[in-house]
Amino acid sequence: MFNRFANPNRFLRLSRPLVPVMAWATVLLMAAGLYMTFFTAPADYQQGQSVRIMYVHVPSAWMGLFCYVGMAVAAAVGLIWRHSLADLVAKATAPIGAAFTFLSLVTGSLWGKPMWGTYWVWDARLTSMLVLLFLYLGYMALQNAFDDPERGFKASAILVLVGVINVPIIKFSVDWWNTLHQPASVIKAGGPSIHPSMLWPLLVMSLAFTTYYVWVLLLRVHAEIAASKIRALRMRQASA
Repeated sequence: MFNRFANPNRFLRLSRPLVPVMAWATVLLMAAGLYMTFFTAPADYQQGQSVRIMYVHVPSAWMGLFCYVGMAVAAAVGLIWRHSLADLVAKATAPIGAAFTFLSLVTGSLWGKPMWGTYWVWDARLTSMLVLLFLYLGYMALQNAFDDPERGFKASAILVLVGVINVPIIKFSVDWWNTLHQPASVIKAGGPSIHPSMLWPLLVMSLAFTTYYVWVLLLRVHAEIAASKIRALRMRQASA
């Protein structure tokens, strides 16, 4: 089954119907999430209206981590089993994950100014998220640093797998060190500590970000498959 779905042509045939489904799901969930964020979710008794940044900041931070883990899994599959489709999935995920990570840093800075009095502190959570962004950028730079795409995939896959150690550091940084960043409020022992009136908009926005990722990932993978076919055709023409 693993080899079955690794075939690019079969992947295209199976995934093309999902593209409009993910597109519509993203539009509907994003519209519902934004409506709940601005019209149904209450202001926080301490943070006031600035709490609404949370509904973009938290999902983007989650997706930054999720994309990196997914990219690492795809890179490992491509490195070990030499599945070209897995390499393309890792390559297609990198800019999406970098965008989510950058968005989480920007929104976190906007929230930090009224709450902490500054846009940036060298907090353990903030610093480790910045390192995550650099890992994404390093992957993309290393990916394109070689004339041979195979060498680029192999070198960048090693970088991604080494950088996975940063994921648990980000997750547990608020527990291991004394930081300004608040601890986990949703995924924690004993259940979420956020009131449902704030939790539901957060979950809807998170789901919207997830469907957006799947939608854009499929589009990018389709484009990468087409580009690889064009490269192969040109090489055959050059050889002939």
